[in-house]
Amino acid sequence: MSNLSSHTKFKPVILDVLPDFPISGQRCAVRLQQRIDLLLLAIEALERGASEQMLKTIQQLQLQEIIKNRIILWRLRCTNPLRRSYTRESLTIIQAKALVIIANHQAKPLTVQIRQLLLAEKQMRQKRLPVNCHFLLAEYLDQFRAHFQSRMNPRRAKVSVYLTSNDELNKLALFLLKQLLFCTGTTGIQRFWISLFDGEIA
Repeated sequence: MSNLSSHTKFKPVILDVLPDFPISGQRCAVRLQQRIDLLLLAIEALERGASEQMLKTIQQLQLQEIIKNRIILWRLRCTNPLRRSYTRESLTIIQAKALVIIANHQAKPLTVQIRQLLLAEKQMRQKRLPVNCHFLLAEYLDQFRAHFQSRMNPRRAKVSVYLTSNDELNKLALFLLKQLLFCTGTTGIQRFWISLFDGEIA
């Protein structure tokens, strides 16, 4: 049994905002694990100190029985197969819910910033200018690129594609911004959660 499982016996009430699905073995698909970790990576690129803030959020939302400390948080995020430190473990439904709720909680105060960045992207496209011509947008993209390069495994084919093309990596970073904005909208967290299971529900 996975060592991560011992941290999921207690189920905080806040997890009930997200529906349960009849998933085989109650273990999440690697694609889902990848999407959640990348969403958290985008938050880290948006906000300095976001990793430390995640630990505070865990306490605020009373999720510490699921994610007891920074090591457990790191190990849960390393279920993303693109990571250098990929653990080959699977998230439980409860762990996945906790991470999505953390992402939603931290993205909400950043909503104005996210909207401004997406508006800047639209303006750059309309002017036929590279997206990194906008100072604030360039700052976010640079931060995301730095995090991605330092944490993802370049031997993975998908990672290699991103690392050899700034344009592709920028597209990923901007897509994640749109996902974060989607999460902060009315019932956005529920709709995002449901989208993670497309094609996975038995």
